[in-house]
Amino acid sequence: MAGERGGSALRGGSGFSTATRLRAFGEEAAARVYRASTRRRTPRRGRLTGRAALLALVVCSLVVALAYPMRQWISQRAEIARLERQAEETGKAVEKLRDEKLRWQDPAYVERQAREHLHYVRPGEIGYTLLSPDREDGTQPGPDPARPNRND
Repeated sequence: MAGERGGSALRGGSGFSTATRLRAFGEEAAARVYRASTRRRTPRRGRLTGRAALLALVVCSLVVALAYPMRQWISQRAEIARLERQAEETGKAVEKLRDEKLRWQDPAYVERQAREHLHYVRPGEIGYTLLSPDREDGTQPGPDPARPNRND
């Protein structure tokens, strides 16, 4: 048959008709397709191809190249958050100090603080200091309770 002769019917077409050449060509094409399909059916070995190795190398190098900057970025974000909290707390402390400064500019507040903490009395008043039974060391706060404070 023409397919068994290795394609001689297609070459040197002097003795064969066109129909015979087309038939031989079809048989050879069918044989090639059959051989190709049987080759594909053999199980492929799971091996690392060159493209896959290159892809793995690129991915690994990207991971290594980005690991340190990402770690730095995360730590800097944490530092920024900490500093923002600290700034907020400092702002609140400044507000408290401003309020206290305004209170100290009031003469009534200054007088009350002097009376409470420094045991000041006005002229003509008698100041007394009460002993607290809760003190363990036996000391007495403020002036001697036996002698009242007199400012005449």
